[in-house]
Amino acid sequence: MQHPTQLRTGVVAAALELFAKQGFEATSVEQIAKAAGVSRSTFFRQFGGKEDVVFTDHEEMLQELRAFLDEPHDDPWLAVCEASERVFGYFVRDPELARRRYEVVREVPVLREREIVTVFRYERLFDEYLRAALPGIAPIDAVGFSALVTAVHNHVLRQLLRGNAVPVETLHTALNDVRRRYGVLAEDADPASDDVVVAVFPRSMPIAEISRRVQAELS
Repeated sequence: MQHPTQLRTGVVAAALELFAKQGFEATSVEQIAKAAGVSRSTFFRQFGGKEDVVFTDHEEMLQELRAFLDEPHDDPWLAVCEASERVFGYFVRDPELARRRYEVVREVPVLREREIVTVFRYERLFDEYLRAALPGIAPIDAVGFSALVTAVHNHVLRQLLRGNAVPVETLHTALNDVRRRYGVLAEDADPASDDVVVAVFPRSMPIAEISRRVQAELS
């Protein structure tokens, strides 16, 4: 018996191949199920419809990221970047499948619209996490950082989808630059043993991050 993940991956691969050959609208659920070697009822247990086949990986990733962000993290800003890298790493493991999905989505208006909504869901997840993890954060800082991380991720991902070999380290470097530009990249420091703490922060650093770091030094 196939593992559920293997079965799901097989159905996705079969669907994308059919979509590429004969078009999204011209492909039926029955054809996908037959090509994947599963029953129609099995298809509907795994997916709600043809659109869901295309975006099932994102649904899984969003669930995984929620669980990851529910874990304790010393640096919430870094946690958001690490969550983004997890998504990218997933697609790097099977770039060919990711590229086939990209080509299908690019050709079908309803899928492009669904993709826009999916991107927003990642942004909203990061935004909500930052607001919960940093209670004093200004909403514009949470929204801005979440949108910037997502935009940088998608920019690097598009390079992969267009056929370039892009390692996860490329995104890691780009997100470090995001944190640096946003003023939240923690620098290594050698804290003094005195009772007096002198802290210097970039003017651009969000107040919530300054508060978090001061509390961390004093705890």
